[in-house]
Amino acid sequence: MTKLALRVAPGAKKSGWAGRLADGRWKVSVAAPPIEGRANDALVAFLAAELEVARKSVRVVHGAAGRDKVVEVDLAPDELARRLPRAEEEA
Repeated sequence: MTKLALRVAPGAKKSGWAGRLADGRWKVSVAAPPIEGRANDALVAFLAAELEVARKSVRVVHGAAGRDKVVEVDLAPDELARRLPRAEEEA
């Protein structure tokens, strides 16, 4: 399991990678509004699809009610790092 620090922007036109912040966190936009956990659900679904893992392999472990989140992914650190550059190219 590996933790991934994110800055999430809910309510976007579409979900997608929005680059990296100076502190190394990924910025992610999600199309769902920040109401009743919808943005967190959309974030988990987006990350699972992008990282090619099952939804149950992605969990928000910190910051569920805010924009700054820590997500735990059931991947080894080197495997997660290998899969993230694709996202960096899209941002």
